Amino acid sequence: MTARRRICVITGSRAEYGLLQWVMHEIRAASDLELQLVVTGTHLEPRFGLTVEQIEAEGFAIDARVPLGLGGDSPDDVVRAMAACLVGVSDALRRLSPDIVLVLGDRYEILAAAEAALIQGVPVAHIAGGDVTEGAFDESIRHALTKLAHIHLTTNAPAAARVIQMGEDPARVHVVGSPGLDHLRRMPLLKGAALAEALGAPPGARNVLVTYHPVTLDADRGLGGFDALLAALDALGPEVTKWITRPNADPGGVAIEARLDRWATGRADVHLFTSLGQLRYLSLMAQVDAVVGNSSSGLYEAPALGVPTVDIGDRQKGRLSAPSVIRCAPGARAIEDAIRRAFLTDDRTPCSPYGDGRSAGRIVEVLRAAPPRESLLIKHFHGPAS
Repeated sequence: MTARRRICVITGSRAEYGLLQWVMHEIRAASDLELQLVVTGTHLEPRFGLTVEQIEAEGFAIDARVPLGLGGDSPDDVVRAMAACLVGVSDALRRLSPDIVLVLGDRYEILAAAEAALIQGVPVAHIAGGDVTEGAFDESIRHALTKLAHIHLTTNAPAAARVIQMGEDPARVHVVGSPGLDHLRRMPLLKGAALAEALGAPPGARNVLVTYHPVTLDADRGLGGFDALLAALDALGPEVTKWITRPNADPGGVAIEARLDRWATGRADVHLFTSLGQLRYLSLMAQVDAVVGNSSSGLYEAPALGVPTVDIGDRQKGRLSAPSVIRCAPGARAIEDAIRRAFLTDDRTPCSPYGDGRSAGRIVEVLRAAPPRESLLIKHFHGPAS
């Protein structure tokens, strides 16, 4: 009997786990594949919602936990966290001996995990390479992951072209779409009383879903833009209910959280969450009048639900977007005007440039058909200089 190919998924944050979820289900269900799971990053941090518990609630067995000690968000804190991830993931890979490591996105802990895989001699499959986000250091991390990876699972054709432009073998570059959209096809969303119970409060007459992350290439890490966002939300008045999720663990996140906590205190029209989880988040997204902030979910999932997005500033600048995405400068008046434009949107037709919600199956087929480990590890530069 042929041994099953061991696929080690490494996840470090709530957002990226939400995109990986159905891929993990598909790997676990495949008779010729074995799912291994390494959990790290904010999943293991109580102040970020201890989202490892959500992973366990889904029934996934965790093979290794790599805590990073995320006590702060200064550059020094991030570098120390990356060092801890590099060592911890290296130890886990040596013990688990996977055939392929599967990672997604552009987080700093995922870069460290891919570096560990490289040194341990494990091929890396990378989801969502080739995208452009000019306002964050995620851009550099994503492209670095492309050069560390041996299989490229891109979410759109322009991204695939960029990966090939970087000298990667076209035969190893696959357009699979965004696996986050698989939720919308496979997972019944909550509505009405069920959604209100899950959220702890019913949606209002008008609603916005807000997520604002640090802008890591700005001198103030996006704090000025966040202040402008809060001013714009103030201008909407209490008749608009604000559903807000906290920022990620990038440098600048602590300052944004402090501002958010002070602003939200005592406001009946504000509901603040550390983590909503995929079911509550997407169910709420489907019901709101606009998604507001600078999260990639406003470009991936919101258009696929037919919900308009107000994308603030440069964090997602350059990323492929649907017509329902309204981009605006990080100023209070610009943000308010963009939100009010979104409120006037009549067309709620789903439209996404990121696929059809069948990405997980495509990803599994690529992993299944990939060459043996020894062949994958050999990379040749393709392009004019080759």
